[in-house]
Amino acid sequence: MPQEPPAVVLSRAQYGKAEIRLLHVSRGSPRHEITDLNVTVTLAGAMAATYLTGDNSGVLTTDAQKNTVYALAAGGVRPVEEFALRLARHFAAIPTVDRAQVRIEEYGWQRIDAGGAPHPHSFERLAGTKITSVCVHGDGRAEVVAGVDDLILLKSTGSEFHGFLVDRYTTLAPTDDRILATAVAAGWRMAAEGADWAECFRGARAALAEAFAVTHSLSLQQTLQAMGEAVLTACPQVCEVRLSLPNKHHFLVDLAPFGLDNPGEVFYAADRPYGLIEGAVSRAGAPDGDPEHQW
Repeated sequence: MPQEPPAVVLSRAQYGKAEIRLLHVSRGSPRHEITDLNVTVTLAGAMAATYLTGDNSGVLTTDAQKNTVYALAAGGVRPVEEFALRLARHFAAIPTVDRAQVRIEEYGWQRIDAGGAPHPHSFERLAGTKITSVCVHGDGRAEVVAGVDDLILLKSTGSEFHGFLVDRYTTLAPTDDRILATAVAAGWRMAAEGADWAECFRGARAALAEAFAVTHSLSLQQTLQAMGEAVLTACPQVCEVRLSLPNKHHFLVDLAPFGLDNPGEVFYAADRPYGLIEGAVSRAGAPDGDPEHQW
């Protein structure tokens, strides 16, 4: 006899508009200000019908989501955290939406120096990307996370790695001096809304870099812990820091075949494979974060 198909359910669903590029120019004076954003909207809620039967009556089109981002940007986009909150609250107010998440990547720019002074309307792009992620539920609950992505840090000494577990497949030699480099992806969750967003971001970003620099590292894991603690110390509004640190390996080049010595001066950078160290550092007793919020 033919077998009946297994019972299945739609266990989780969300949709949205990804990577809406937006450049906002403030022209209130001859000295222009620019804000360069990449916005992603994700909505979840009572939308099973569109998956199960193709009934789209509860679906806000992703094209409308894009248009909403541009329309609300006309009211200003700074602070970016407030712009993300305005967007998320707008979408969360839709009857079929239970949760709206807005993730914004902000690309930094600085003025070009021209004739010994910052140019009023010409810019060069900075390294590292600011991340803002906001999740708002239909009942008004909101969670704000700020952070950075691709913040590349390197120290040419002050890093060791030894005393690790050794098995029959271990070939890595212990070292008491190595280059340590990483491309930091970090997010810090705010304990409450209404923080001084700009000051907190500056303090957290500076704390990450300083902790990386001054920590004599016995492992990248130890450095991760130090960086997380530094952010929590610098920013009382932050209750949790999540970090992802790829270990950007630099290996000493063997110059002996050419009759040359290499006293720790010539290295090659290996892009893959790489170690990936991840972790979260939280204040004791910190409130739990939104389990549905993808940072």
